[in-house]
Amino acid sequence: MKKSATKAILTLAMALLTAPLMAQTATTAPAPKKADLDFAVSFVAQRAFSAGTDTPFWLTGGKAEFGASMWHGLGAAIAVSGTHAASIGGSGIPVSYVVWTAGPRYRWHTGHRVSVYGEAMAGEANGFRSIFPAPTAAQPDANGLAVRAGFGIDLAVKKHFAIRALDASYLYSQLPNADTNKQHVMQLGAGVVFRFH
Repeated sequence: MKKSATKAILTLAMALLTAPLMAQTATTAPAPKKADLDFAVSFVAQRAFSAGTDTPFWLTGGKAEFGASMWHGLGAAIAVSGTHAASIGGSGIPVSYVVWTAGPRYRWHTGHRVSVYGEAMAGEANGFRSIFPAPTAAQPDANGLAVRAGFGIDLAVKKHFAIRALDASYLYSQLPNADTNKQHVMQLGAGVVFRFH
């Protein structure tokens, strides 16, 4: 993914997340409700398939996500996940995978004991400590487009703390793999959420 595209996505994400802060400086309009912010840390496992086969394998790791609900549940989120597998299928070749994405998020029942969110994001996937085909020779790392769409369920325990009971998403990435150069991955996770009102 080109650096200019990466910068554009980061700029858009930061604009979405800082919009409510800028709105509070307006003196002619009534002060808007402050954004509901949350930071989540989750254990994740993602099911992938070996290139050109129907052989599944699992990558495991973690995910950190920062989100903001700004207006009637509408907001934005930034997520970074990192996973690893000791072997791609039965090949014996390991792979590590870091993905960052940003985009809009909508949360139902903000402030309630049980709340559900849905989100759609785009960003970059980085694969490393593996073997990625290239036009001239194989290389140990590669990067490409990443698109994530998913939903989650949060269960409030206290005012500023919740359990992320489910974090489920479909993750599409474009990394070289000597087949279609595309990956379709189902990612599942659960963790804890820290809320700031």
